[in-house]
Amino acid sequence: MTSPSSHDEPAPRSRPVVRLKPKAEARAIRHGFPWVYSDELVTDRRTQGLAPGALAVLEDGERRPLGLVTVNTKSRIIARMLDRDPEAVIDEAWFAARLTRALALRERLFDAPFYRLIHAEADGLPGVVIDRFGDAAVIQPNAAWAEAHFDLLLAALCRVTGVRRVVKNGTGRARGLEGLAEETALVAGQIDAPIAVPMNGATYMADLMGGQKTGLFYDQRPNHAFAARLARRARVLDVFTHVGGFALAALAGGAQSALAVDASAAALALAGQGATASGFGERFTTRQGDAFEVLEALGAEGARFDLVICDPPAFAPAKPALEAGLRAYERIARLAAPLVAPGGYLVLCSCSHAADLTSFRNACARGIGRGGRRGQIIHTGFAGPDHPVLPQLAESGYLKALVFHLDG
Repeated sequence: MTSPSSHDEPAPRSRPVVRLKPKAEARAIRHGFPWVYSDELVTDRRTQGLAPGALAVLEDGERRPLGLVTVNTKSRIIARMLDRDPEAVIDEAWFAARLTRALALRERLFDAPFYRLIHAEADGLPGVVIDRFGDAAVIQPNAAWAEAHFDLLLAALCRVTGVRRVVKNGTGRARGLEGLAEETALVAGQIDAPIAVPMNGATYMADLMGGQKTGLFYDQRPNHAFAARLARRARVLDVFTHVGGFALAALAGGAQSALAVDASAAALALAGQGATASGFGERFTTRQGDAFEVLEALGAEGARFDLVICDPPAFAPAKPALEAGLRAYERIARLAAPLVAPGGYLVLCSCSHAADLTSFRNACARGIGRGGRRGQIIHTGFAGPDHPVLPQLAESGYLKALVFHLDG
């Protein structure tokens, strides 16, 4: 399997050159920042003529090479660093080297092959996400260069990991920003049923073809585990549960009962299948509906839970949505806090990279106060180690989970 584009790729020494503007700061790039924004690059006619995802040598304002980048003039992130060696050859062996390094880390971290294998820039493959589900995997090529080199990536993935079933999930906001069309396709093997995923003592059912994102959110694994420690003999409410999220982990931790809330009937059906497969079916119930409306209804009903978790989608996916997003997080906290029994626990999560930890924490505290409660933060959680953070790129550390112990 080779990409058609690989035949057309110019030899390293004849690659086009793109150049930072004279006043652009090259120091950040030299120190590991992987992106060049459109207002930092000289966009002459030759650069504008490059096909989305084309490879080029990036030079600073004094014509000193900085590395090999991929260029997409349709994107605000106009260039992404691929390799510090400007003469690197982007072939199957190049992809295999990065996949091998990523696989070695995950195999050290996890006993079973269920994890995020590639976390984009942090694993050296900009804009690429790969989640592994045993002998199956889902690839999200969210950048134009990855789309152009997809066949090489697929071949390397199958060779390095031995996976036999692969889904290409080409959906989501990131692809739109790159000017890419949406597309979901089975590109290797057959998948005709949800895949059972063992995690934190429970069994989750992941729909790789029709589910949200890649079918399962591995990033919350350590936060699920922490919440499960608080769940023994507890009545649990899990809002925005997706396929069982915190609820199944809590039941595995000994919860008395778990009510899972989500707007998606399909996700709740998978959550129910997971509860049954885990042996928790009798202690697990679901409620479909808009999360805000369900929280309000539960409050009106006088419902109380010992542990309440709210893990919403990104309310602030980008800076323009930040203020509205923070108001939404505050509202969630305000509605959820009164549902927590005296001395109980409230877990509030954000996957919005535009909302930093301090802003999110302040919004949650305001909401809890407006809900008539007070509490202490006993734990701050982040994404699991299969979602590594590139220190130079704050966006790679997006997930926050705050655990509050509320007053009596």
